[in-house]
Amino acid sequence: MSSCSVKLTDLLNFVENPDGSLTRNSPFPEVPPTEQTTPDSEELSLSKDIPLNPKNKTSLRLYRPLKPPRKLPLVIYYHGGGFVLYSAATLAFHQTCSDMASHFPALVLSVDYRLAPEHRLPAAYEDAIEAVKWVQNQVLDINGPSCEPWLKEYLDSSRTESEKRLINDPVLPLAISDQMWALSLPEDTDRDHEYCNPIAGGSLEKNRIERLPRCFFRGYGGDPLVDKQKELVKMLESRGVDVVTKFDEDGFHAVEVFDPAKLKVLYDYVKEFVNTTAK
Repeated sequence: MSSCSVKLTDLLNFVENPDGSLTRNSPFPEVPPTEQTTPDSEELSLSKDIPLNPKNKTSLRLYRPLKPPRKLPLVIYYHGGGFVLYSAATLAFHQTCSDMASHFPALVLSVDYRLAPEHRLPAAYEDAIEAVKWVQNQVLDINGPSCEPWLKEYLDSSRTESEKRLINDPVLPLAISDQMWALSLPEDTDRDHEYCNPIAGGSLEKNRIERLPRCFFRGYGGDPLVDKQKELVKMLESRGVDVVTKFDEDGFHAVEVFDPAKLKVLYDYVKEFVNTTAK
């Protein structure tokens, strides 16, 4: 067993120290991020390093294509090395992420997690989750001053036109809507969870949508959520659900709370819906 261990460490080119740490002599060089290119550069993307957890000395390396389209998906990448070797700056992994960013195209986020045996598992797992939560927090603050600029400019956060148009709505600003979902959804989930997004969250495959009874929707052009309502209506109708809609341009989120005339109209619509459904 001891002989095999020595041969393995020789092959991997590291030395086990008396204090339990490793001296790593990687055959692969580490490279800095490519924050700008030159005319003769062969780099296919730009990259930058971002602190993740200063206490744990972890970081992220973010990549974007040289000529990105307006909006991009985000890929989170965890480098190889058996949790013991290498880093996000190791040439092979740096080049892989650069290539992915260019060819997909996408934003690629490479996690420089803590290595064992200095930091045994679950340290690397915890760093991986922390990176995911960092992304979630960035998306929640996508239009705020603390958001990473490349994410703000290029990340496709799947906002509807009404959400973008009414981002600073006085009744329901987008940041408040996002925070409400963050507080109400199960932990470590996102807006594609079925409790928030039945279109993407799995309900379609379980054939639960078709069993819905007749549905009524009321919405207004001045509500940031109106496009989401219309998307849901379209999906329900495509699954054979009987849907009644009453959309008006003149109105805003929860307008019935403030306008008795709008409330009276809503009552009339609901009364009609109930009476015609009960027959």
